[in-house]
Amino acid sequence: MCGIIGVVAKSPVNQLLYDGLLVLQHRGQDAAGIVTAEHSIFHMHKGNGLVRDVFRTRNMRNLAGASGIAHCRYPTAGSADNSAESQPLYVNSPFGIVLGHNGNLTNSEQLKRDLFRQDLRHVNTNSDSEVLLNVLAHELQEASASYALDPATIFQAVAGVHRRVRGAYAVVAMIAGYGLLAFRDPYGIRPLVFGSAKTGQEDEYLVASESVALDVLGYRLVRDVAPGEAIFIDMDGNFFSRQCAAHPSLNPCIFEFVYLARPDSVIDGISVYETRLRMGESLADKIRRDYANLDIDVIIPIPDSSRPAAMQLAGRLDVAYREGFIKNRYIGRTFIMPGQGVRKKSVRQKLNAIGMEFKGKNVLLVDDSIVRGTTSREIVQMARESGANKVFFASASPPVRFPNVYGIDMPSARELIATGRSDEEIAREIDADCLIYQDLDALVQDVSSVNPRVRHFETSCFSGEYVTGDVTPEYLAGIEASRNDMEFGLRSSVATTQLDLNLVAAD
Repeated sequence: MCGIIGVVAKSPVNQLLYDGLLVLQHRGQDAAGIVTAEHSIFHMHKGNGLVRDVFRTRNMRNLAGASGIAHCRYPTAGSADNSAESQPLYVNSPFGIVLGHNGNLTNSEQLKRDLFRQDLRHVNTNSDSEVLLNVLAHELQEASASYALDPATIFQAVAGVHRRVRGAYAVVAMIAGYGLLAFRDPYGIRPLVFGSAKTGQEDEYLVASESVALDVLGYRLVRDVAPGEAIFIDMDGNFFSRQCAAHPSLNPCIFEFVYLARPDSVIDGISVYETRLRMGESLADKIRRDYANLDIDVIIPIPDSSRPAAMQLAGRLDVAYREGFIKNRYIGRTFIMPGQGVRKKSVRQKLNAIGMEFKGKNVLLVDDSIVRGTTSREIVQMARESGANKVFFASASPPVRFPNVYGIDMPSARELIATGRSDEEIAREIDADCLIYQDLDALVQDVSSVNPRVRHFETSCFSGEYVTGDVTPEYLAGIEASRNDMEFGLRSSVATTQLDLNLVAAD
């Protein structure tokens, strides 16, 4: 998952884009970048790290212009430590284009071959975003006559992108001398909204991954970009839009509502906060129906995203709600976490238990999801060490049994604790006295009930059903093999580093 922003304004936008990235920092912490457009000249600065670490005053001074795009990256394809893959990405032919992408392409390898053999374009990194950028550049070249662009030509090119590209993608791009282009994949998997603001009598426009960026930056939410739709705002602030996909359908990623998005965002007309409240209500109904024998003294959330569900759950069951864990918000980044011991240390650095809330009590811990189970196991152990009598564990989402291929960096199936295990076996793995999962039907209903016009969701990590229809067992096996190779490389690198340190110490 990543955060993207694009803006066309009447005054310098460097500070606006920086502030927007801070609001969307939760969507990506590995790299950040800003590109501004001054007439037909691009100014760019990007690098690895948090937004506050990438940009300095001298960098901001160089980002001149009244329009631009920005990106914060959480890598799902390519390499996390490769600064060349930080975005926005740039290509100069046939037009100067910069692009930021949130999502993941499922046919990037085939596209890469087609670009090299047929389109005569070279991709220089492992990033599928660079593939997407080059496909867009080629389609613009094919659609334009005499290398001149107008909105109709640009929308024709986006239609060509939709025909060729598979997977999930929300995109912002700047075309040098022309304006801002934004579009969303035909299934609407990854979120994209746009808003406007008045400067005198003139409109300014901003596009972002989440509505919270509009709120904080003083823009009024207009609506979501529809699946398959493209919008174009020229340098004078004129707004154009068109549906560019043949058969669009809305299938937003349900994990956005479970965990990824900020609770104060609204995605596809659905309040993220309200969905999390309803998740707590339906989870309470399940506990009352199927686990009435549990003697629960207190309900404690795992900070932060599970709080709304835990509060509503406690209220519906008429059980005390308490904060039992304090989160350290000033922990530095853990650059290499090769072993279980380091992972356990990381959990204890980030969370500390308040002993009095656990001692002698039957505690129900509530989390938004359980993925590997490493964190859950360590948190259960912390509760027991703090004197809990019994530790029950509830997940506001169903078991995560399948990999996500649409822009969330979830582990491969063999790393997922729920794959191949029953609920009872998972409970033993995390050392909980009882484990309660949300039902998928209930989760879908919780989210859909906030906006009944949205009836279908991308639920692949829970259901194994991939809405794009092109994800095969062979494709998933390829992802698994790739992750295994990356893990082997990481372990080898860590071992080599340790050997070097040992040799230095011996000297």
